[in-house]
Amino acid sequence: MQQTTAEARAASGQSGQPPRTWRVQTFRALQHRNFRLFWYGQLISLIGTWMQQVAQQWLVYQITDSPSKLSIVAAAGSVPVLFLSLWAGVLVDRFSKRKVIIATQISSMVLAFILAGLVYAGVVQFWHVVVLATLLGVVNAVDMPARQSFVPEMVSKEDLSNAIALNSSIFNAARVVGPAVAGILVAAVGEATAFTINGVSFLGALAGLFMMRLPPFVANTAHRTPLLDLIDGLRYVVQDPLKRVLIGALTVHSVFGTLHITLMPVFAREVFVVTGLPLLSDAEARLGFLSASFGLGALIAAITLASFGERTRPGSRIMTGLFVYPIAFLLFSFAPSFWLALPLLMLGGWSMITLLATTNTLLQTTTPDTLRGRVMSLYTLTLVGLMPFGHLLAGFLAERLGSAPLAVRLGQVFVLLTAIVIFVFVPRVRKAQ
Repeated sequence: MQQTTAEARAASGQSGQPPRTWRVQTFRALQHRNFRLFWYGQLISLIGTWMQQVAQQWLVYQITDSPSKLSIVAAAGSVPVLFLSLWAGVLVDRFSKRKVIIATQISSMVLAFILAGLVYAGVVQFWHVVVLATLLGVVNAVDMPARQSFVPEMVSKEDLSNAIALNSSIFNAARVVGPAVAGILVAAVGEATAFTINGVSFLGALAGLFMMRLPPFVANTAHRTPLLDLIDGLRYVVQDPLKRVLIGALTVHSVFGTLHITLMPVFAREVFVVTGLPLLSDAEARLGFLSASFGLGALIAAITLASFGERTRPGSRIMTGLFVYPIAFLLFSFAPSFWLALPLLMLGGWSMITLLATTNTLLQTTTPDTLRGRVMSLYTLTLVGLMPFGHLLAGFLAERLGSAPLAVRLGQVFVLLTAIVIFVFVPRVRKAQ
């Protein structure tokens, strides 16, 4: 007797369910309504955020004509994360994450409109940008761990790694679209328009948050001081060998591996000059395309992880990111032309997300719910809070050495040496499951 299709599958050990298509597999976390609202809202908001970042970099460079001033503004946005993110993790574990994110999104929107108003009025000064960047850093110190630790509340455990990869995909899709649009927009109509669009974009994120249907928040009834909660979170990470090494690797990455971010306006205006193409004759446009290329590589990595990430061992992906990232930017620092720089930036963006998204997934899937906010606040601290040291180092090296490429080169050599040390002396990382 001829077997039915279902019987044939059963006989061969296959599931009776039809196989998932590539599209369903890649976007399966979007089947959860709350995550779908969050995802689309954040996509709109993050495009505006990246537009503002590029426009703000260019505004500062136009006002000051100084790489060190660029590093000061970048550091101003990160210093609050350094001092506040760990305490923010305690707050995130104590209160409704959705309400915390709503408050941070509204605050970010107001700051964007203030900066737009100052530029429209023609009164903006360097110190205005520094103050607003610092205030936004305070907001981000709370927002980042809240958004990271909110994801497990919107999806099932089986779809968590896919949701984290999709979160990375929208962040980097915005990194592709936002800078490219901002570069062209700033050249055409000025920075204020980019800041205004960013302010309006937060309405998309807020709409998604308000439309969610979540169970009532149940607060932790244990009466402990914030300091004791903070100590518990730090102790948990320090006593876990894998988490300890991963956080250490991210620390080196943040301080020494991100010098190119601060110095990208210098590369756009002084290193990679393009002639014969009107679209790229303005340094603002070149800055947008350089930033977008990095984001495109990161987006490709995020989609690849969402689709096929579970087929490879996390430890292998982490080691790939640790090695490819510094090699890509070492080559970028030697790139003789704008056109060669673009694919190298894509490779750097791909390796960055391969490293960060995999590390994020490992941290979240191996951390108890009650500690997730504090662990992700430490993740935020290493990625963002320590960047001021990298920003200041970038400006210092570029001005002392008289060369932005050489500054980037020195930083990436240190990142590559760290990857070699981890590969040789900490095998538990490459064997991580």
